[in-house]
Amino acid sequence: MGTAQPTSRQHLISKVLLKEFTMPAQKGSGRQLLPFDLRNPGRLHKLKTTRACGWAENFVAFDSASAEALWGDVETRVPAALAAVHAGTPFADPRTEATLRDLVMLHFVRSHHYRDIHTDAFERSRAGLVGSLISNFPEHLRREALRETGLHLSGTASLGAYVERLIERSSVARDHQSGKLFRTSIENAFNKVRAMASTWGVEVLTPERGQFLIGDNPAVTIRTEGDTTTYGMAFGDAHSLILPIGPRHLLALGPKSLMGTIPQAGVDRLNNVQVHAAERYVYMHPKSDLQKFASRAARQRADQ
Repeated sequence: MGTAQPTSRQHLISKVLLKEFTMPAQKGSGRQLLPFDLRNPGRLHKLKTTRACGWAENFVAFDSASAEALWGDVETRVPAALAAVHAGTPFADPRTEATLRDLVMLHFVRSHHYRDIHTDAFERSRAGLVGSLISNFPEHLRREALRETGLHLSGTASLGAYVERLIERSSVARDHQSGKLFRTSIENAFNKVRAMASTWGVEVLTPERGQFLIGDNPAVTIRTEGDTTTYGMAFGDAHSLILPIGPRHLLALGPKSLMGTIPQAGVDRLNNVQVHAAERYVYMHPKSDLQKFASRAARQRADQ
């Protein structure tokens, strides 16, 4: 039986994926990449290790071992899949293609974006329940409030406050507060979208020029109409779901599996999507020369 556990930093971007954007540290051992703070584009951005990047505090705060086991089932297969991509043979083994597809879906669900959707949905449901109970059972609520508190509640505001108290004592609200509801939701969502994506192909795309960067909401749904790319729509409404997996490779789910190249303009559009879809940070290879691009895109994002 799961119990609430104290947790700390949980990586939303797999460290094995962040490692693709690193170079050997100039001093000491290890490898480093460049995080870029989109809220403070003018600051001095310092190189950091993968351990210090791409994480969230207490992302799955209840029984996190259950979710980590689910993610681990995918992540243990990723190094071999990335090696096949680098070797130019991602489709030689069907298991590699499945791993790359799972990697995209993992980062689609294990994200700031999904947590925001979950929280908003819960709050909308709670607000709707309050309104529904007040509209349909006002007299029952007044009698129950009088029995429990000895107070005569007359106005809508006082009834609403009482209903909020009732909801807060419910098992669903307690599970939401502890994080149990989110952990169950995110695991179910991963299994659902993983099944939905199982018939999609995997495109492995390489820039003709330039490099990809990766945001902290890295797996993004997109629709492309001519030279216009929009992002962030529901999974079922998207033309593709993209995930950068290194400076020189990006995965895109599509009708069929293929390896291809993408022109500089397309690279810029997809990097721009990463910036605008990010919660706060994008990450890049230290020698990518993408800081100016990220700074311009961050200012455009701030103006929207």
